[in-house]
Amino acid sequence: MGQFFTAAYYLILPCFTLGLLLSGIFERMVRVNLRQTLQADYVEAARARGIPERRILLAHALKNALIPVITVFGLTFAALLGGAVLTEVTFSWPGLGNRLYQAIDVRDYPTVQGIMVFFGAIVVVVSILIDLINAYIDPRIRY
Repeated sequence: MGQFFTAAYYLILPCFTLGLLLSGIFERMVRVNLRQTLQADYVEAARARGIPERRILLAHALKNALIPVITVFGLTFAALLGGAVLTEVTFSWPGLGNRLYQAIDVRDYPTVQGIMVFFGAIVVVVSILIDLINAYIDPRIRY
């Protein structure tokens, strides 16, 4: 259990570095989309039926406001991988990002290609998952 807290302690700064910029972007997107969704007709109809405000917010408005946010998250996932490479190199964390940097430094092209194909496959899988999540959240989306 002590190793867990030690690892968590050393992860604070890299996680903060990766998440700071994106958290502000996503917070603003959620806020703008939620404000826009709360002014929709179906929210007014739910209020007129006497549904509690908390249920309207969580079940109706937030669900529809998150659709564009989830889509943008899928698009920024590749940038997050690039940021992870820089963060691993900066904080000397062992991982694929640091290994990619070392392979580029010594011009080990097969390793660079392999890691890039792996990163590309991760981005493709995440894109498919984002599409499936959007189809689950919004029943109007069917593939």
